[in-house]
Amino acid sequence: MGAKQTRSAQKYQDLTDKTGFSPEQIKNLHKRFQHLSDNEETISRENLEKIPALANNPIRKQIIDAFFDKRNQHQNEVGAFQEIGFEQFLMVMSHFRPPTLKTTEEEREAMRKEKLRFLFNMHDTDNDGTITLEEYRKVVEELLSKSGAIGLEAAKAIADAAMLEVASTNVPHMAPDDFYEGITFEHFEQILKGLEMESRMHIRFLDVDTMTMRCGKSKS
Repeated sequence: MGAKQTRSAQKYQDLTDKTGFSPEQIKNLHKRFQHLSDNEETISRENLEKIPALANNPIRKQIIDAFFDKRNQHQNEVGAFQEIGFEQFLMVMSHFRPPTLKTTEEEREAMRKEKLRFLFNMHDTDNDGTITLEEYRKVVEELLSKSGAIGLEAAKAIADAAMLEVASTNVPHMAPDDFYEGITFEHFEQILKGLEMESRMHIRFLDVDTMTMRCGKSKS
């Protein structure tokens, strides 16, 4: 019994070192993982697609794909998993971890960059290091057209105009006939330079309070 408890404590400590979560937060997230997986060792896209709170989310696919994107595992890998285990799930959730009072400025800046990279990866769907006009347009179209406020063609026009504005900001001396390849991560950082990301990036559809990582009582 003592050896088993020691192994369990060591496992939690290893996960704490990798993610920054406390053992209590890890236990809470494990409960949510078990609920999502029906007590299986892994979860698939189908498990996340069943979450009611995601049903009408305009970027539902990007959110789900982010959990299976190897780029979000802090290991410099690319590609996608078919299923993920608890540790992989925890690594994705760590992107939503807010800073604490003990977080240093250096750690806060690293956390911000990590969150921005996570958001960038969500929109760089072909993993070529840029968010192209087509990728950007698709996100804007989904956000606008699914709201019911405007039509698809209007959403496309807004996406094109927004990308041109980004291009003129990031490449101010671009000639009229120049082709703008897309938003790089460096450009993405500049675009969101004034936005405080460290404590505002939350996840609500898993019935988890990301400020505390406590699970709620939702049946979703």
